[in-house]
Amino acid sequence: MLLFLNISAAIICAVAGAIAGNLWIEKLYREKNDILTFPHKISNQTQRRRQFLPPLLGMLFAYFLLSHTATIPDNIFNLIFIYFLVLFTITDFEQQVIFDIMQLPFALCGLAFCLFSDIPLLNHLTAALGGGVIFLVLAILTRGGIGGGDIKLIAALGLWLGTTALIDVVAFGFIAGGIAAFVLLVFKHKKRTDKFAYGPYFTLAALLQLFLK
Repeated sequence: MLLFLNISAAIICAVAGAIAGNLWIEKLYREKNDILTFPHKISNQTQRRRQFLPPLLGMLFAYFLLSHTATIPDNIFNLIFIYFLVLFTITDFEQQVIFDIMQLPFALCGLAFCLFSDIPLLNHLTAALGGGVIFLVLAILTRGGIGGGDIKLIAALGLWLGTTALIDVVAFGFIAGGIAAFVLLVFKHKKRTDKFAYGPYFTLAALLQLFLK
């Protein structure tokens, strides 16, 4: 019975989340067209996303609910965490942008998670502030190599993860992103002067950290 309920919940949340997520992304692409990196690819990206987002969310939600034992509030928070990270990954891969309007509710949910869960609030606030400041310094030193979206993403992740987990996510993200950038350069899919999106590697690292804990 519990298995059936978990799978049903995963399917319902995935379908509703995919519909809402696609509409939200498409609306932002229309409204923020001037900050997109590949606006000419929106049509093809939208068609592909509409096909793969529902099953992707369904598999991730189902896997988490079936492999983790937690209270209903914790499950809700974790599904929200997964949902936003998937949306961030998609927009950053598609257009090399993570929208502020998406990051705000993600950060607020992270703060709510801190307040309503039995976790050290000060540690998570320190992770958010410290991570944001460090990435701001990196953005200045790299002259835009680290974008504003990455700064806000790391700060928001700090609220959700705390210091230790955030350090792991950042380390893995930089290593995975560095390897991906090297491969793209070797096969001439990117030039040294091209922008490279590190955001997806931080979001994927955060998802991996959640599923493995």
